[in-house]
Amino acid sequence: MTGKGRGGPATGVMLAALVVVLAGVGTGLLVAAFHAPPPRPPQPVAQARPARLAAAVPAPEPASPTPAAHPPAAGSAPTAGTPDPQPGLARSQPTRITIPKIGVAAPVVPVGLDRAGAVQAPPLAQAQLAGWYEPGPSPGEDGSAVIVGHVDSRRTGPGVFFRLGALRPGDTIEVTRADGATVRFTVDGVEAYPKAAFPAGLVYGPAGPVATAALRLVTCGGRYDARAHAYLDNVIVFATLSPGQSTNESVHS
Repeated sequence: MTGKGRGGPATGVMLAALVVVLAGVGTGLLVAAFHAPPPRPPQPVAQARPARLAAAVPAPEPASPTPAAHPPAAGSAPTAGTPDPQPGLARSQPTRITIPKIGVAAPVVPVGLDRAGAVQAPPLAQAQLAGWYEPGPSPGEDGSAVIVGHVDSRRTGPGVFFRLGALRPGDTIEVTRADGATVRFTVDGVEAYPKAAFPAGLVYGPAGPVATAALRLVTCGGRYDARAHAYLDNVIVFATLSPGQSTNESVHS
């Protein structure tokens, strides 16, 4: 008897066709995944706004496409108004920034100004690096130390400060310095500003009457302009030296 079993030629053809269909569906899923929009960074919420600093925001100054706008000219920043302030730490280059709340543990490199006079960021190919604005104070010195970082990169994905907008008042930031000390800061607030109205005096100016040593973290955020391949806002974190840590002492790691 030569009857055909369940695995005969007809069934084989149907199975082969099914494999082709499934393979096509799988390919379609892969293509869809590759064309899915990239994740967007979290943005500050109203409850995170730095109310203490709101009244001190100076007139807007022009910004640039870089993560931080032009620093104000000497003497243009508001005065702190603090009589006999405690001296800050001696100057020392920051080498690492750690933000446990958002999983940041990144090297810090010094950056300066570009040809247009705007603050540079680390190279986009190294979007996991943070950049310290070297002409300004170092973290722990009197004044506002500024650290910038990329939010993301089309080539490598989320950058070092991708989740900066998720920080809230009370969160902790630690900066390790070349002198071996780690300075701890507490977040006062997080705010997004249009790049055309970047508050340069507030970011680069004195820390205010509460503390003489402060930290500002800056990245891009807000709505993403797909045509220009750029975010329209800057996200800024305002932080001051943590309670119990005076301006003339540091927490050693």
